[in-house]
Amino acid sequence: MTIIEKTGGIKYWHKIVVLLCLGWTVMWIYRPVLTAIFPEVQQTIGPQSNTALGLIASCYFFAYTAMQIPAGMLVDKFGKKAVVIPGFLLFTIAALIIGNAHSITMIYIGSLLAGLGCGSYYGSAWSLSAENIPSEHRGFASAIINTGSALGMGISLLATSFLVKSLGMPWQYMLYIIAALLLCLVAGFAIIIKEQPKIKQAKQNDNIIKTTATQQVESQTSHSFFSSRMVASYIMYFATCYGYYMIVSWLPNFLETERGFTGGSIGSASSLVAFAAIPGALIISKISDKYRNKRLLFIIALELIAAATLLTTVQSATITFLLAGLIFYGLFGKLTVEPILISHVAETAPKTNYGTSFGVFNFFGMSSSVIAPPLTGYLADFTGTKITGFYVAIAILIIATVLFFLLNMHKSANNN
Repeated sequence: MTIIEKTGGIKYWHKIVVLLCLGWTVMWIYRPVLTAIFPEVQQTIGPQSNTALGLIASCYFFAYTAMQIPAGMLVDKFGKKAVVIPGFLLFTIAALIIGNAHSITMIYIGSLLAGLGCGSYYGSAWSLSAENIPSEHRGFASAIINTGSALGMGISLLATSFLVKSLGMPWQYMLYIIAALLLCLVAGFAIIIKEQPKIKQAKQNDNIIKTTATQQVESQTSHSFFSSRMVASYIMYFATCYGYYMIVSWLPNFLETERGFTGGSIGSASSLVAFAAIPGALIISKISDKYRNKRLLFIIALELIAAATLLTTVQSATITFLLAGLIFYGLFGKLTVEPILISHVAETAPKTNYGTSFGVFNFFGMSSSVIAPPLTGYLADFTGTKITGFYVAIAILIIATVLFFLLNMHKSANNN
């Protein structure tokens, strides 16, 4: 452990897990909020084309993705608090800008700033996780942290439906609520996060520098940012996120236009992926912690099962099989495999540069969020069906899983 484990009788890493889970929850309350209330937003800013509305998400994800590597490097140089607190303050300002927007341009500006602010989180969060959570609990703890994503998405969809659409609450209030939650998180970051003393860090760095020449060569070979295992993880995470963000972006439209879902059934069916992921992630990550030497096998098996469930979803002839496919994708898909993959990266990445490592890792993953939605739309226009986009996601996932297996097996063979 890098710091004192207990504070006030409560283990420090337990506090970190709760805090980081809340961070993801608030971020994911924000991410789908504007999509869910586009009609209400247009009453304020005027009618907009689908392309103009789609650019809102593009602004956010472009800025978020661009920030991953710089933010990770800043985390390694200045510390987690020095990066995540200013980032979330910028996120708060962005939410207020959007809440007071009277034009699409203001929303674009707010979305860009929100992406930049949120971009500070991933490297900070998973660096804290990797440095402070014991290895034997890392998979399960990462799953708890990651459930914030599913909780936030579910809360956002339910809150906008109930508060804005049913009760008629002004849509701007959702952004004000998010801003208030963000300020609470900033206070939590300031109070709870304990940075490692610089003197202790310097001593640790000196110890690393004093390793033997043989150890240095081995470290450079097996622990660089672009070692074969790290590259395999980048490829795997890109493919995992590609399928997930394709579903997040297009599943509601697919269900409505090609499977005949209407009204509230669209949102209910779409949310199955998020809510099914919570028990799947917690149970499977707990098992993976027990069998840590089998993490690679867990990752490969889960990715192949996820591909099979996506295939079941698009080829299903009945609503029952379609819903079953969505539930099983939630149980075995991105939100379940991600904590195990993050644990694998934490054990593979350079120990003195966790921030940069996770920044590069998430850069590759989030690049898919920029590519998958427009590519799926283009394929739908070209072929006349969104099923083509699902097939592409399935193919990418299978190819990436094979490469992940081969690169890791190649490394193991070299070690032997």
